[in-house]
Amino acid sequence: MRTMPDMKWLARVMPVYALLFIAGCGGADSSNAEADGKLKYEPKVNKVSVVPVERKTFHRELVSNGKACASRKASLDFRSPGVISEVFVENGQWVKAGSVLARQDAREQELSLESAKSSLDKARLDYLDVLAGQGYSDSDSSSVPENVKAMARMRSGYDAALNGFHRAGLDLEGTELRAQFDGRVADIKIRRFDKSGSAPYCTLLDDRIMDVEFMVLESEYQFVRKGLAVDVVPYSGSGETVPGEITVVNPSVDKNGQVAVRARVANTGALIDGMNVRVIVKRQVDNMLVVPKSAVLIRDNMEVLFRYSGGKASWTYVNVLMSNSSECAVEANQDRGAELSAGDTVIVSGNLNLADGSQVSIGG
Repeated sequence: MRTMPDMKWLARVMPVYALLFIAGCGGADSSNAEADGKLKYEPKVNKVSVVPVERKTFHRELVSNGKACASRKASLDFRSPGVISEVFVENGQWVKAGSVLARQDAREQELSLESAKSSLDKARLDYLDVLAGQGYSDSDSSSVPENVKAMARMRSGYDAALNGFHRAGLDLEGTELRAQFDGRVADIKIRRFDKSGSAPYCTLLDDRIMDVEFMVLESEYQFVRKGLAVDVVPYSGSGETVPGEITVVNPSVDKNGQVAVRARVANTGALIDGMNVRVIVKRQVDNMLVVPKSAVLIRDNMEVLFRYSGGKASWTYVNVLMSNSSECAVEANQDRGAELSAGDTVIVSGNLNLADGSQVSIGG
């Protein structure tokens, strides 16, 4: 009589066992899949670019801030204050030596010159009268003793009158402002009918040749010398580089531990007087191990690069001896047991996230 209840109980539990069996089978397959996945894992291979280490002449660069100045520069002004009556030039205009730049109202100076001439004429007549009183004729002045001539000039006031005439002539000439040399006019601030005298009328610049003044640290003094090549680059953004050479190195260190240096360049039109510039001093250093600047990284506050060999990156400690805008001169850091030779292959791109022993392939 219990057969039927047993059959009913079996019917209820069979689906549960079936689900457990299926779940067990699925778990075994998942475990195998995970195991298979681990066996198929492949490490990341970094794409890189490489170049050989070269032993060659290194072009060392020292960079400093400087200021460009016209090689010849003069502040020009009238001899005496006065009202400007005529202006013949404007700022930026190129003029030749002797050109009239501006003129003052000269009527007062012209009257003074006429008066001085009259005084000189009168003094000359008085001079001749004194000579005649001494028994000498003006027709034969060569026979008059020098002491008699001197006495006659003093009594007649001839020398004073002559000096006054010359002074009046200079005052009249001073109403014209002339260029002292070929150059470019700058800094005109006074206009026609303004009164001159409170400041120089203008500046004259010969900016065909420019002097560039800059400072270097006393520790860099041995690096600079007369005749070294320089590149001068304006901060104005034109990007033009103007070549030149060092002409003066001041043999004295200032209170800030700096040495004054001057270079001279032929102006291509990129420079103007007073312009701020970047000065790059160039010097060749022979027999250096040279790598591109991108090869050198900073890790743990130390300079390193990665050598390439057999598909792997090898961490190599180096010392950077000097650098320029594109390259570094390096040596192996022997304190860290590093080695580096000409011909070694170094990684120059794709190296930012590498570690020692990273797998790499060329072509990045």
